[in-house]
Amino acid sequence: MEQLVFELALPELPRFANFLPGRNAELLAALSGFVDASQGESGMFIWGAPGAGKTHLLHAAVGLAHEHALSARFIAQPDATDDEMGLPGETFVAIDRIDEASVNAAARLFTWFNALKQRGGRLLAASRMPLATLALREDLRTRLGWGLVYEVLPLVDAEKPAALDAYARQRGFALSVEVIDYLLRHGRRDMPSLLATLAALDRHSLATRRAITVPLLREWLQRETEWQQAAPLDRLSLPRGPTS
Repeated sequence: MEQLVFELALPELPRFANFLPGRNAELLAALSGFVDASQGESGMFIWGAPGAGKTHLLHAAVGLAHEHALSARFIAQPDATDDEMGLPGETFVAIDRIDEASVNAAARLFTWFNALKQRGGRLLAASRMPLATLALREDLRTRLGWGLVYEVLPLVDAEKPAALDAYARQRGFALSVEVIDYLLRHGRRDMPSLLATLAALDRHSLATRRAITVPLLREWLQRETEWQQAAPLDRLSLPRGPTS
């Protein structure tokens, strides 16, 4: 049973299709166009509060680039790059947490951006703070400002029930008002965690051939909690969707 819970709880790969847009519909359209180069831009900068879904979108953009047979790379943190890496060989590079870039990392990113632009590649960067407030070298901030700039807006609590209902319908199942209310009251309230729970609950429902009801959700959340408490230290937290 522990292995079954673990397998059912594994999160889906981040894709645009499993990102709830809310007020970000224009951003999603711009990101898709940026990946396939239809926007004609070489740089794009997105920013927003922790938990808004920036990391999810970066992973989704890299995934879409791969679907278009483009070479693409995701970099979790600017200082994960180093001088030995040289210039990126990929067509599409997505870099998270650019607001944490050291002086040396910012210098490398400036060189990378220029190299990508020269050969028609694209750089997507994400930050927890708006571009104007970043403590980056001015030439890099200017380069990032040349392209598209969007704020990733998190869903407010009032929007979450409709968003969860839409996500369930997209996956081919229905959620009652009671199930949604119970999940919002007893589950983790950030959207990546809520979506991860719904996806796992859907798989659990199919595996057990039981309808998704409040008793099934209560049972699942209890099993998830028990599995986390009993799991080894390296697996204490079930995988969740990206949260930055």
